[in-house]
Amino acid sequence: QVQLVESGGGLVQAGGSLTISCAASGSIKSINVMAWYRQAPGKQRELVASITRGGNTNYAESVKGRFSTSRDNAKNVGYLQMTKLKPEDTAIYYCNADRIETIRGIILGSWGQGTQVTVSS
Repeated sequence: QVQLVESGGGLVQAGGSLTISCAASGSIKSINVMAWYRQAPGKQRELVASITRGGNTNYAESVKGRFSTSRDNAKNVGYLQMTKLKPEDTAIYYCNADRIETIRGIILGSWGQGTQVTVSS
């Protein structure tokens, strides 16, 4: 079994910064793409950012230039660094790994439990 756990969410003022993390645990050999999604009240879950194992990144247009994702493959941890936060960034942020190779096999489509980010105006 593999577990993804997000942490670092909280309350921040508009214009501020916050970094959240996603820690993957288990007997992991490698993780393919790590992605960040968010879901605001009354809205569907949306893709915010993604990063390949080699460090290639993609961002939603709404966060481009403000958010940055990174990862530490040795520690199996992903990060989402958020700056110039806006009230519309308020959401539960979820970590996703599309493919994880463990010592026992391949695991597809893993999700964390989410962490709340609230941006006050």
